[in-house]
Amino acid sequence: MTLLSQIFTLIAQSQSVHLLDGPTGVLLGVVIGCLLIATAAGQILKRQPDSSVNPAIVQAFIHRVRAWWLMTAILAVTFLIPTPIATVILFGLISFWAMREFITLTPTRLGDHRTLFWVFFVLTPAQYVLVGLGSAHYELFSILIPVYGFLFVSARIAIAGDYKRFLERVAKIQVGLYICVYALSYAPALLYLEQWKNTDYTTSAGLLFFFILIAQLSDLLQFVCGKLIGRNVIAPSINASRTWEGFFAGTGVTAIIGAALSLTGATPFNSWQSALMSIVIAVMGAAGTMTMSAIKRDRGVRDYGTLVEGHAGVLDRIDAICFAAPVFYHITRYYFTTLAG
Repeated sequence: MTLLSQIFTLIAQSQSVHLLDGPTGVLLGVVIGCLLIATAAGQILKRQPDSSVNPAIVQAFIHRVRAWWLMTAILAVTFLIPTPIATVILFGLISFWAMREFITLTPTRLGDHRTLFWVFFVLTPAQYVLVGLGSAHYELFSILIPVYGFLFVSARIAIAGDYKRFLERVAKIQVGLYICVYALSYAPALLYLEQWKNTDYTTSAGLLFFFILIAQLSDLLQFVCGKLIGRNVIAPSINASRTWEGFFAGTGVTAIIGAALSLTGATPFNSWQSALMSIVIAVMGAAGTMTMSAIKRDRGVRDYGTLVEGHAGVLDRIDAICFAAPVFYHITRYYFTTLAG
C-alpha cells in the first residue's frame, strides 16, 4: 500500500471517531467555567484604583485570558470535527506560522531561500503527515527532522555555494525547525497513542486538552506568582518577569490543579500521577519560555510577532507547549506501554 493510499484510508477510517467525548467535554466545561471567572476577575481588577493593583499585571492577565479564549475555542472546534486529522492540520498551520515568525527574526542570505522552501513546504507538511498516519509510523516521524532534516538542510545550504556564516545560518534554521515543527508535532501525536487501548482509558482528546491546559496554566501562574511574590529573578538579562519564587509557587499550584483535574477522567493518570505530570509540564514549559526569551534578546526584539491581540505572536504563546510536548508524549507513551500495560 502506497503512502498516499494510507493517508486516504486513514481519513476514511477516522470519520467515525468523535474526539469530544464525555470526559473531554467535562474538562472543556471546567476550562470554560474558569475562563468566565478569570474574565470577570480581570474586569473587576481593571476597575480598581491604580494604587491598589498594578495596572501592568492586570493588563497582562486580561490579554492572556483573551488568548486562552481564542485557543480554547479553536481547539474545541477541531475536537467537534469527527476526525483527528483536523487537529493535526491545525497544529501544522500553527507550526508553519511559528516557523515564519522565527525565520523573520533570523536574517538569511540568498543561498538559504531554496532551503527554506523545502523546510516550509516539504519537511513541515511531511512531519505532520507522518503524525497523522498514526503511532505505527512513530519510528519515522520521531527521526525525520532530527536525522534526515538535519542532514538535508546542512547539505542544501552548502550546495548553494555561500559559505559566509555557514554554521550560524545552518544552526538558526535547524533550531527553528526543531522547536516550531518537530517539538510541537508531538502535541497532536498524543491523539494517536494506541497503547491506551489496552487500558481502561477511553479517550485521547482529553489527554491533549489536559496537556495544553496545564502548559498554559503553568505559564500564567508562574508569571502571576512572580509578579506578586517574586524577589529573585532567575536571569535578569533574559526575562526580568520570571523569578524563582514565581517558578516554584506557580509549579506547585499547577500540580494541585493537575491532581484535581484527574477526577474528570480525561486523563489516564490518578491524582499523584497527574500532579507529577503537571510538574514535568510546568518545568519544561518554563525552560521553553526562558529559551525563547533568550533568542528574542539575542535578536534585539521584544516579541516574535503581533498576530495575537495584546500578546505578541504565535511563538510567544506556544513556547511552553513546544518544549513540554516531546517530554510529555514520551513519558505518557512509556506509562501506557510499561506501567499501565
